Amino acid sequence: SRHLAAKLGCSVTGITLSPVQVEHATERSKAAGLSDLTNFQVVDALATPFEDESFDLIWSLEVAEHFPDRDAWLKECWRVLKPGGRLLVATWTHREVADVTGGHKTNMSLEKKERKLLDKICKYYALPQWVQLKDYTTIAKGLGFTQEETADWTAAIAPFWPAVWRTAISWKGFTGLIKSLRQGWATLLGARAVLLMIKGFKKGLLKMSAFTFVKPE
Repeated sequence: SRHLAAKLGCSVTGITLSPVQVEHATERSKAAGLSDLTNFQVVDALATPFEDESFDLIWSLEVAEHFPDRDAWLKECWRVLKPGGRLLVATWTHREVADVTGGHKTNMSLEKKERKLLDKICKYYALPQWVQLKDYTTIAKGLGFTQEETADWTAAIAPFWPAVWRTAISWKGFTGLIKSLRQGWATLLGARAVLLMIKGFKKGLLKMSAFTFVKPE
């Protein structure tokens, strides 16, 4: 949100389910001198309070993989976008396969061992089912979005996970891990999830997909 406001001089509304994130974002925008251009709210992205045709752009970065209902989310994006408005998304997906089922559990085009790995990642990261890029684009086209563009950002993103693991097993990372154990099993589960993500990217199962659509005028 701050990047868009600073680069384009536009008004930006950032939403999250976390009051803590809203507080931090508000403080950082104030420190950056962007309070007049930014507004942060605790909002459910599947049912926002905004009026129809309110926004010129919706930018979603590593968020869509957390939504339990992608249909509802894309319908909400359609509702609040102005005619001519653009939807821009980057999200985790699984590899492209023939079937479009709305979730990895019922997608028999994936191998059984692939579905089991995705199940494990979902457990550790509290994610709903994984989908492929084609799931999103199929829904978007059905709603009437046009001017589709897609991209595979996997090669740029995949090195991030080994870097996280190297940091975790460094002395600094280890001491930080010990201190954070007070927070319970969540810390250890998060460390385990990093290894699963590395495995998924190495096997070509996991992708970082980007897509953009326009709501016709």
